[in-house]
Amino acid sequence: MSQEINNTERQDLSLVVRAIGSDLEQTQVRMIASANADMLFHYWKVGHFILYLQEKNGWGAKVIDKLSQAIRQQYPDKKGYSARNLTYMCQFAKAYPLEVLMQLGETDKALENPSVEKVLKLTKALNEIVQQPVALIQSADNLSNEITQQAVAQLWKVSETLSAIYHHDIERIEDIFKHSAVVRTNWASHVILLNSKLPLGERYWYITQATANGWSRNVLKVQIENNLFARQIEAKKVNNFSVCLPQPQSDLANYLMKDPYIFDLMGQTERMEERDIERQLVSHITKYLLEMGSGFAFVAQQKHFQVGDQDFYADLVLYNIQLHTYVVVELKATPFKPEYMGQLNFYINVVDDTLRGEHDNKTIGLLLCNGGDKVVAQYALSGYDQPIGVSDYQLSKAIPDNLKSALPTVEEVEEELNRVIN
Repeated sequence: MSQEINNTERQDLSLVVRAIGSDLEQTQVRMIASANADMLFHYWKVGHFILYLQEKNGWGAKVIDKLSQAIRQQYPDKKGYSARNLTYMCQFAKAYPLEVLMQLGETDKALENPSVEKVLKLTKALNEIVQQPVALIQSADNLSNEITQQAVAQLWKVSETLSAIYHHDIERIEDIFKHSAVVRTNWASHVILLNSKLPLGERYWYITQATANGWSRNVLKVQIENNLFARQIEAKKVNNFSVCLPQPQSDLANYLMKDPYIFDLMGQTERMEERDIERQLVSHITKYLLEMGSGFAFVAQQKHFQVGDQDFYADLVLYNIQLHTYVVVELKATPFKPEYMGQLNFYINVVDDTLRGEHDNKTIGLLLCNGGDKVVAQYALSGYDQPIGVSDYQLSKAIPDNLKSALPTVEEVEEELNRVIN
């Protein structure tokens, strides 16, 4: 009996290995036109072959280890089929069964004009989807009988094997997959997302953000670790955008705002000398204020304005292409104070008068403080007719402990900014 089970396993492995090899060869021909989508579709199909073998032979069959070894033996020149990567392919197939792929397409349509409320509603709906891809597979006995009745020459054809599993035409399956959100990012980024253990809705949101902002896998990882979804979507934001801006600009402005903002003074460099940190601190703050997100362009740092006989300097002026508006950012080293609103409102008025063009929307102000009472900030907004948002900011926790004592305080940063200007 034991020998019979081993023979069955060996036959199943041989059939699936041939199917994978055939599909890989077809995939490589098409890679010139659509390399990423084709490779992801191939990995997704491999994941479903693994699910089939696991369902048929049980979890104790060590399917992944045996399949990895069999592929390497038959296709020694093919890379990417380690047991670890096959495990990710299996997780990929589990995470995105056909029903989920189709639901992501519907979510895309609903988020053409995003708002915080829409994203919260749709991500919650996606999070509640019960993903059971194995249930899509026929019972092991029925599928096995169906396969054994086919001609041996046809067994390794991936289209017939996958169609038998799904009861669908393979071309329809491919069309659904390649029109879904999952093809917008690469495999390395999908591995990051799978490792994150995020629910489906949040995973989908990070895919959309990675696409919109052109994130690399490393940037995606940092954004997940910094909990961008919570800071941009779930945060209780303080602003008067709904009162001072028309729809849908007010929704988009609120959607793009974060609380808190996180400034990484270390940039993308893992090791920096203390003197390098001190010398580059100002430029790093400017660079990472652009953590604000999609569509922001740098205009000026410490922008000079002459009003009457006096000189004034706005900390940072940006332009958002999506909003078609200037954004004035003021950075404060202390917790929020109501009087900060008056200064920012002044700069908004000056930018409106001196920079804003005929086709630009109302200038937006963003006040970034080192803490403070949000209730006080919300009250302080009353009476201002210019659009203003108030957020906290934090310095990155990625700074090594042995360098923290060498870093200037935020007060020293502001002093350095003033010294550079003067």
